[in-house]
Amino acid sequence: MKNIKILSVNVSEKRGIKQPADKIELFEKGIKGDVHSNTSRQVSIIDTDHIDLFRKLTNARDTKYGEFAENITVTGIGDAKIIPFDKFKIGNAELEVTQIGKPFHDKFRELGNYVMPRVGIFCRVSKTGIIKAGDTMQYIPKTYKALIITLSDRASKGEYEDRSGPAIKNLLKEFFEKKELPFEIFSEIIPDNGEMLKELINSATTKKYDVIITTGGTGIGKRDITVETVQPMLDKEIPGIMEHIRIKYGSVKPNALLSRGVAGTIDESLVYTLPGSVKAVNEYMTEILKTLYHLFFMLRGVDVH
Repeated sequence: MKNIKILSVNVSEKRGIKQPADKIELFEKGIKGDVHSNTSRQVSIIDTDHIDLFRKLTNARDTKYGEFAENITVTGIGDAKIIPFDKFKIGNAELEVTQIGKPFHDKFRELGNYVMPRVGIFCRVSKTGIIKAGDTMQYIPKTYKALIITLSDRASKGEYEDRSGPAIKNLLKEFFEKKELPFEIFSEIIPDNGEMLKELINSATTKKYDVIITTGGTGIGKRDITVETVQPMLDKEIPGIMEHIRIKYGSVKPNALLSRGVAGTIDESLVYTLPGSVKAVNEYMTEILKTLYHLFFMLRGVDVH
């Protein structure tokens, strides 16, 4: 974990340059007394490496802390690739990254509008506290976690090889790598047993897994219990995804309409129940992955429109 030193904390009741302060107080909606409290960019951070590079490239004069409209001026981030939902811990306080950069407003000519839109780190307060110059920020990178659960009496006994679970894993791996997101993917094979499925899902949601995908058990057979088990566990259902998939592929092959798969959320986890065939998995994942990244933000209340 990277330790980062705070050089200055800065605040302003008006937009533009911020003034260094002895300390800043984080509350649930941002920094007390700062214009950006109660906005989508509650707290802004910039590293002096970016300021120095800007000055070198533009032959700019020396700048003062807060002149780039940053709340927190730091050193030590270096070449770390900061992404949304990374965290910074400062004593008892904690910040969660919500975006990197912001829209560029050409009508403004202050220095900050040429640096912050490109490399500024914008956060929201996840734990309140007091921050001052000289404090150390602990960088806690986000790692996305996914759980794949294959439900099959025969595969769980080793009577045949699970192919749909690995297919989901490969597609998720490709998705995370393309987005350049750190990730871990875990897989389980269990029989068509509702209690075992509940236990795995409850464990994963308690551990704040980002994605839980089941494969198998979405048909109408007596042993097909996935939907009956998962649907009552959902906090919110997302019916449009599965309806779209069934209509899109069912219009060509009507048997695709027979899957009863559901999608939804449990706490901070996205949950999808897929059929058990590799072909169906490929079809479902093609559509699911189109909205998955956006759903990560929606589920955490971050507006990315």
